[in-house]
Amino acid sequence: MTIKPSVDRRIQSLFPVALASLLVLGTARLVLDNLKSNQSCSFKVYGRQEGGKYKKPVFVLPKDRFEEGCNVFEGQWVWDNVSHPLYTEESCPYLVKQTTCQRNGRPDSFYQNWRWQPNACKLPRFHPLKLLDILRGKRLMFIGDSVQRGQFESMVCMLQSVIPDRKKSFHRIPPMKIFKAEEYNASIEYHWAPFIVESISDHATNHTVLKRLVNLDSIAKHGKAWEGVDVLVFESYVWWMHKPLINATHGSPDDIQEYNVTTAYKLALDTWANWLESNIKSTKQKVFFMSMSSTHLWSWEWRPGSDENCFNESYPTEGPYWGTGSNLQIMKIVDDVLRKSKIKVTFLNITQLSEYRKDAHTTIYGERKGKLLTKEQRSDPKIFADCIHWCLPGVPDTWNEILYAYLLQNHQNFL
Repeated sequence: MTIKPSVDRRIQSLFPVALASLLVLGTARLVLDNLKSNQSCSFKVYGRQEGGKYKKPVFVLPKDRFEEGCNVFEGQWVWDNVSHPLYTEESCPYLVKQTTCQRNGRPDSFYQNWRWQPNACKLPRFHPLKLLDILRGKRLMFIGDSVQRGQFESMVCMLQSVIPDRKKSFHRIPPMKIFKAEEYNASIEYHWAPFIVESISDHATNHTVLKRLVNLDSIAKHGKAWEGVDVLVFESYVWWMHKPLINATHGSPDDIQEYNVTTAYKLALDTWANWLESNIKSTKQKVFFMSMSSTHLWSWEWRPGSDENCFNESYPTEGPYWGTGSNLQIMKIVDDVLRKSKIKVTFLNITQLSEYRKDAHTTIYGERKGKLLTKEQRSDPKIFADCIHWCLPGVPDTWNEILYAYLLQNHQNFL
């Protein structure tokens, strides 16, 4: 009669232990299942290789950052046919015909072998795996015209070679292009918006610079594509400069007026700055603005007495040089707007370093209205040479090396 209660008490005392054991085993199983899942925090941070092995994160070291206070935009081009180019036309399938100068018949390739060297420090050597690690789980978007599209293609080419074919993809969804590094859950994107604000030129392929109508206070449609993007890189210049006056609206969409280009540009950038203030979360997003890309339309600017353009130029300009194609009023407007902006915008002043590179444009080895130049057109470079767009590999790679350096500066390693 006294045995049964004793057994019951033993069973009761063992019950909490058994329950705790089941809870521990269940929790362990959930953790293991989560680690195997693509959604686990560990997977998102470290990634996963073939066979279920996890990647180690790529750490950004002090040597990867340039010295605080160094102006990386002041320097010189140095010959370097060892580390440059960073890729080749053949190694990158994402280049458009507009930029593949070698494939299109350009006889020299010297323009590919120049490296930008700042006067007071060194740019970190570009490391695609480090950039991919910085961009893990993030979106990097370039916004602007066809010059900015060249910078986007440059960045894709600089990264894509370290990603296995089945782990990357490229999508054209006008007005956007999207490159995805699947294993990193990262994307490099491009959004066609030549004026940043809205205009009748916003169709990705059906547009002309000859007919320009800009809505100076309209940006909402474009802004939808930019919302939540982790790194935004804006650029807008060449399309503004076709003529000194531009048709635009401000206020009523039916009230079309002629504006001085600099006045219109200021109103457009104010609209953009207001959009940033209303939509950007500075703690989570980074914003960059590229200064104007240099043009080399008149050879008399660097070779007095001549009457040509950038065609047949094979070497950078030596000594101080600033071409008339780079508008100082526009530079001041950008500076004023960014200084007053309540959102931090990093200004990448690539104009002067690009000014030296009269040798690196596509000239007659690119496209005109979506087609390569005919033999007859190539025989008349004074009319048909393109001294606005750049060959790739080329100068836009340096812009991206500088962008990469700035992304390294504030990157926090995962510990």
